[in-house]
Amino acid sequence: MAVTVSLVLLFGLVLFFLLRGKSLGFGSAFIAVMFGFFLASTGAAGPVNELTAAVINAIPDL
Repeated sequence: MAVTVSLVLLFGLVLFFLLRGKSLGFGSAFIAVMFGFFLASTGAAGPVNELTAAVINAIPDL
């Protein structure tokens, strides 16, 4: 679990700087996929899914 969390932080940090620098390409896509993959295997997956569902349910009320 500790390795997964550290990989999420590492990939998230790299993705942040790639997006901030507008350096989008195959490398950025790989980092984004790996970040999502490792994020899904942490305890953050549940809250992320709940947040996504809440946003989707709130859209028709706008």
